Amino acid sequence: MPKLTIDGQEIEVEAGITVLQACERAGVEIPRFCYHERLSIAGNCRMCLVEQEKAPKPIASCAMPVMEGMVIKTDTPLVKKARRGVMEFLLVNHPLDCPICDQGGECDLQDQAMAYGMDHGRYHENKRAVRDKYMGPLVKTIMTRCIHCTRCVRFATEVAGVEELGALGRGEHMEITTYLEKALASEVSANVIDLCPVGALTSRPYAFNARPWELRKTESVDVMDAVGAAIRVDTRGREVMRVLPRLNEDVNEEWISDKSRYACDGLKRQRLDRPYIRKDGKLVPASWGEALGAVAAKLKGTAPAKIAARVGDLADAESIFALKGLMASLGATNLECRQDGAHLPSASRGDYLFNTTIAGIEKADLCLIVGANPRWEAALVNTRLRKRYMMGGFKVAAIGPKLDLTYPVEMLGDGPSTLAAIADGSHPFAEKLKSAKVPMLILGMGALSRPDGAAVYALARKLGDACARDGWNGFNVLHTAASRVAALDLGFVPATQNPEAPEVVYLLGADELDLAKFGKAFVIYQGHHGDRGAHRADVILPGAAYTEKNGIYVNLEGRVQLGRLASTPPGEAREDWKIVRALSDALGKPLPFNTLEALRQKLVQAHPVFAPIGQVTPVASMPWSGSASAPSGGAFAYPIQNFYMTDPISRASATMAECTEAFVTGTAPMDANRGTGTHG
Repeated sequence: MPKLTIDGQEIEVEAGITVLQACERAGVEIPRFCYHERLSIAGNCRMCLVEQEKAPKPIASCAMPVMEGMVIKTDTPLVKKARRGVMEFLLVNHPLDCPICDQGGECDLQDQAMAYGMDHGRYHENKRAVRDKYMGPLVKTIMTRCIHCTRCVRFATEVAGVEELGALGRGEHMEITTYLEKALASEVSANVIDLCPVGALTSRPYAFNARPWELRKTESVDVMDAVGAAIRVDTRGREVMRVLPRLNEDVNEEWISDKSRYACDGLKRQRLDRPYIRKDGKLVPASWGEALGAVAAKLKGTAPAKIAARVGDLADAESIFALKGLMASLGATNLECRQDGAHLPSASRGDYLFNTTIAGIEKADLCLIVGANPRWEAALVNTRLRKRYMMGGFKVAAIGPKLDLTYPVEMLGDGPSTLAAIADGSHPFAEKLKSAKVPMLILGMGALSRPDGAAVYALARKLGDACARDGWNGFNVLHTAASRVAALDLGFVPATQNPEAPEVVYLLGADELDLAKFGKAFVIYQGHHGDRGAHRADVILPGAAYTEKNGIYVNLEGRVQLGRLASTPPGEAREDWKIVRALSDALGKPLPFNTLEALRQKLVQAHPVFAPIGQVTPVASMPWSGSASAPSGGAFAYPIQNFYMTDPISRASATMAECTEAFVTGTAPMDANRGTGTHG
């Protein structure tokens, strides 16, 4: 490990890092614009200049590797003069529009100009102007502000894996563009907004809506998929203005998907803000007392075997636990959390988790994807798979319809027959799986949500055993619902193999199931949007969305995380566990808790797996002992056909509707004049 001296302080650092990174380890701040720790080194901006002893001129610390005996100075007159000069050149053509720039208050250029720049400029020539580019419905461009740091280009190429951004021209005539001026087609495209150190790339839906100092910031967790990305919810009053990523190295690093970022405008549309009861075929407003009384009367008058409960994809663990307790008090055992009909066993936790963990993907050397499209089902798992591919020595194969992922994929087949051939060793890929040092298998809902899902699961589980190594569990289930793992942990599954057809159905935010199969059953819908479940309901109990309550969510790898209340529910809507608790009173069977803290105590007592917050408890690979019939023919079908609309919130979002037009249906006009500013 080389030793070097930084500002008179001798430190020892690992070999291969840069001088800039060494300075950070020594506690010395180095300004930068182009450098980013998750992107390749470009050395464009020269803002990170430092003085190296015996070097003829200042060096770019971001591009200089450390060497034994280096003497670095970061605070000399030469360094200060060099940084002032760089800043002065950066501002030569930069427009003086800070008062109207959406980056104001969060701008690296503003901060570093104050800290390292001059107090005046010496250039009085006309500034250069650059035409704005169209990058789709999410990213707003003001390209005159661009300082050519190329962070966005490197992100699109290296992280997103969509080589659609680049630079045309040279010198002062260089421009960042999407080449053909079409929308930036990536599920994580809006992360370039966070990366941009100036106001050249800003959020189109958020444009001119708020200033950062007006917003209250709440740390929470995303529920738009099962990844459980760390997010920050910014609110003004009770309105959610924007959602931004938080750093979580084990889950999302510092990225989030575009749906997680922009579906939040759906939180204020099509909301259920008061109870409703269906009378004479029409839903009419009612009081809470009337609604709970009607539900209680119906439940009391129905045999327990004729009562069913279904949990939706966005439910928190507390409300699922409360509903299970309520159903148990009634003697009802027809419970289900797998809206899509996925054949997933729930007896052992390792049978339904992403056991490799998201961060563990970086250790694997071979991956087999079965019936899953991670690019749409879990965009941040896909970025981690691409990251592993970029590291080298990683091969990916898939079984299912042709995939358009952001890394090379060998398509082995499209259905369970290929899986069976690999499992019995007759397929050439079986040998690759056997010889891999750290293999992993990803099993998707497209393989499980079909009539022969149990047989497909058994085959995949057998292959999962073949992926096991000493201390390594390579079997992974790729969930698509934020509530699924917590519900399986809580045992929210049927007690009998073939329960009776229900006469009363309680839907806890369940909108993704076939409601026609319930026939003329009495449907109680508890949720926050007027979506499919509410349209079928006989009684509606308005609940709270994920930003409007404190709740526990468990991501696909089994990590218990806390979602926090950022705003309040609209109108008369209430937190979901409170509604279930009030209903238990109306039934005369009060649940044994009155506060969220008491509920969580009961939850942890009954299910200790919920105790460690933010941690993953590894599950050892256990040999599969189950049996199943042979799977039928037919290709797998991926469960998500439209990445931008998968739940009641995103279906209510105007921004997600624009993305659907631009990227899925192709009905949106692709021109640079469309949608300048806010929606409308």
